[in-house]
Amino acid sequence: MKTIVITGASSGVGQATARELVRRGHRVVLNARRADLIEALAGEIGEAALPFACDAADADAVDAMAADVLSRWGPPDVVVNCAGAGQWKPLADTSAAEAQGMMDAPYFAAVNTTRAFLPAMLNRGRGVVIHVNSPACFTPWPGSVGYAAARWALRGFHEALWQDLRGTGVHSCHVVFAKVASGYFDANPGVEAQMPRLSRWMPTLTPEDCARHIVSVIDRPRHTAVFPTLLRVMLVAGRPFPPVMRWFARL
Repeated sequence: MKTIVITGASSGVGQATARELVRRGHRVVLNARRADLIEALAGEIGEAALPFACDAADADAVDAMAADVLSRWGPPDVVVNCAGAGQWKPLADTSAAEAQGMMDAPYFAAVNTTRAFLPAMLNRGRGVVIHVNSPACFTPWPGSVGYAAARWALRGFHEALWQDLRGTGVHSCHVVFAKVASGYFDANPGVEAQMPRLSRWMPTLTPEDCARHIVSVIDRPRHTAVFPTLLRVMLVAGRPFPPVMRWFARL
């Protein structure tokens, strides 16, 4: 039985991942800002869930959460950085507060959560840290400056952390999903219409699909995992030709 910390656990991919992991016999620490949602999920899951309502972008709150988790359950085996937010807007239409909020989650949420648990994982000599990201971290599309910049920051955090963790027994893993059928598009009207035409060729993943892919990375940690397969093929094929990928993203 593993102990897994999940940020952004109140809905979508984070929530589905919590359910899948408990179904497989693990226990989960549920983190999100909405106390009512994670407490309801914990009530559904039972004793295998420990809910903590706090903003993962608040370093002090995350440190307090980590201290409580470590005292109860010890070092986690896995941290899943799934908290993320953001609107697709041109920079001229993005307020300073919105830009800060998009950097708070996913980037600072991932930094704070990983930093809080990493020393205990390093002392034990094993563990997995997973960062859930968007294809915008490779090729931004128009009208998404704040969103794309935050996603690139998360990818940069993973790359730098991966270098630091080599040989420690703790793995940093970058998991990238194409379009996911979640409540994000309902909460952000008009965003779906802004997606590049290229995305229409991609199969849409469900949160449950994503949860199973995350479990596969927990079981077999690797530097980067991209889903679905078509997105992985396109990213590999386009790597030598960045101008072509940028052109596709503008379509």
